[in-house]
Amino acid sequence: MSEAVKPVVVPEPWTPDSWRAKPVCQVPEYPDPDRLAAVEAGLAHFPPLVFAGEARRLRDSLAQVVEGKAFLLQGGDCAESFAEFHPNNIRDTFRVLLQMAVVLTFGAAVPVVKVGRMAGQFAKPRSSDTETQDGVTLPSYRGDMVNGMEFTAEARVPDPQRLIACYNQSAATLNLLRAFAQGGYADLHQVHMWNLSFVSDSPQGNRYRDLADRLAEALDFMAACGISSVNTPQIRETDFFTAHEALLLPYEQAMTRVDSTTGDWYDTSAHFLWIGERTRQPDGGHVEYLRGVENPIGVKLGPDTDAQQMMRLIDRLNPLNVPGRLTLIVRMGPDKIRDRLPSLIRTVEREGRRVVWVSDPMHANTVSTSSGYKTRHFDRILDEVTTFFQIHREEGTYAGGVHFEMTGQDVTECVGGAQAITESALGIRYNTHCDPRLNASQALELAFLLAEMLKERRSRDRARRRSVAAS
Repeated sequence: MSEAVKPVVVPEPWTPDSWRAKPVCQVPEYPDPDRLAAVEAGLAHFPPLVFAGEARRLRDSLAQVVEGKAFLLQGGDCAESFAEFHPNNIRDTFRVLLQMAVVLTFGAAVPVVKVGRMAGQFAKPRSSDTETQDGVTLPSYRGDMVNGMEFTAEARVPDPQRLIACYNQSAATLNLLRAFAQGGYADLHQVHMWNLSFVSDSPQGNRYRDLADRLAEALDFMAACGISSVNTPQIRETDFFTAHEALLLPYEQAMTRVDSTTGDWYDTSAHFLWIGERTRQPDGGHVEYLRGVENPIGVKLGPDTDAQQMMRLIDRLNPLNVPGRLTLIVRMGPDKIRDRLPSLIRTVEREGRRVVWVSDPMHANTVSTSSGYKTRHFDRILDEVTTFFQIHREEGTYAGGVHFEMTGQDVTECVGGAQAITESALGIRYNTHCDPRLNASQALELAFLLAEMLKERRSRDRARRRSVAAS
């Protein structure tokens, strides 16, 4: 009897618009489809915001995270807005991320891959299609990419022209970020200049200043050895990538281009795209769209995710098991992560899948106060991310990164931390257009606490290597 021939698996056909044949959640209904189609057609001829080679460079960096040789830091606005668009706001968020990266690099002793929720994070999923105030019901606010925040019938109508405004603001933001990252602002000799004024007198500001002094001494030593920002670009500049949730698929499709060097499709709206908790249906439109672009991508895993659902997503989004292609972003809350995450990790390990594991300790920790503000408690955020690291240590796997909603502004949106922001103080500077964000002081405080965990992990790994060598 002849040996059975293993059938050849033919990849399912994909086109940038094949998502339209699938069920799609969280996409608004535009009153004038022809006007929307005209805007999409116009966007399809606009220049790309990012380039395929940049996305491949990020994928290569994330492959290093898979190997435990790098650490991923994702952070930025919950939802960007037209009202807060200002170069100072972009600069301040960028430099807080630089500060956090320096602190984490000292703790982990590996490169930190920096990805900002910037230059495209304009749309937000909603738990309800409508919102009611004082007996009046209107469509929900879905981010400035879709409609206006003002509670009026006119503002809440989805407007396709907002897609053009978002493209233009993203292009301007990316232009400034590239200038900061490559033009000298990110030079490690500038670490003291990154400290924001309202943070500098805080305990974490003082800790950062001490760390910056140590780094300056190290740089002086390296310069004496002939290594300086003049001859070593890694000291003078940094890679900085952008990311957003690929929620509004008409916009993402319009920004999809074929890379002339490889013939592959890329979403040129951002380097990294992710699928949210509400849109990760394996047979849905969002998964269908992102499975076909070559960008590194992520998917949020909430507390109701089971191993079978997760594996269907992994099979769909990364069938070739390419390291750096897929990031699993865990958002379960401190009360549920202990029970839910270990089995998911074990399944991934058993199946030999190469993924980046990231903690998002923000989204499952949103609560409403009696005064009507949504907030997040610093202690619960810290509790979830600490448990995430503990679980990976117990499972012998690599906790590869963190994903924060934060800003460089001096906001009062999350309670607690060393600043001891109280619920009664939330209204002082509550500026978010959607969910509450960590301010710069709270974000830097978390970075120091994470750095301690990373340093402890490094010490354990070093001791284990010594033990193996001795045996």
